[in-house]
Amino acid sequence: MTLTTTTGGRVAHQPPPALLPTPGQTVGPFFHYALPYPGDRDLVAPGSPGAVLLHGTVTDGAGLVVQDALVEVWQAGPDGHVVQRQGSLRRDGHVFTGFGRCTTDRTGRFAFTTLRPGSVQGGLPFFALTVFARGLLHRLFTRAYLPLDGAGPDALLRAAGGRAHTLLCAEDEDGLRFDVRLQGEDETVFLRWPGERA
Repeated sequence: MTLTTTTGGRVAHQPPPALLPTPGQTVGPFFHYALPYPGDRDLVAPGSPGAVLLHGTVTDGAGLVVQDALVEVWQAGPDGHVVQRQGSLRRDGHVFTGFGRCTTDRTGRFAFTTLRPGSVQGGLPFFALTVFARGLLHRLFTRAYLPLDGAGPDALLRAAGGRAHTLLCAEDEDGLRFDVRLQGEDETVFLRWPGERA
């Protein structure tokens, strides 16, 4: 209850006004200060057997690099098993947890040292990526599929139609490249997480 003084000097009790939802806060741009931790981008130690570099650049709608984004990777192990082990925030250099986090640098680049994910329950192997960046009201979800190498697309790639190529990694001299385009031409296909508001 709130107290309101009437013109006659008496105090009347009135219920508070209905509370309206406020807009979401943007999710940046302070990632470089609070979220990185030692070994965050190394799901396996560089040089480990089977290690591969998953890397790319985050760009905005104007094609400019985003220097203060944060990218997280979630993935299955090479055997297709979804890892459910603790230890991602205190790397020991041996335990593969399937999770990593990397802030972009001045060139908008991110890079993870990891293992190629295996097929989960017969599906196509992919990395699940989450992107945080200034100006976004919510994190963005996408997938980075390994090159198909002759395999047919799954239901998600078929649904993406002519934009399916934005969900595919490309082999290069450094490893697997996956660029994230937040808007504009060749915008990456982003997914809605169940229960997440648009």
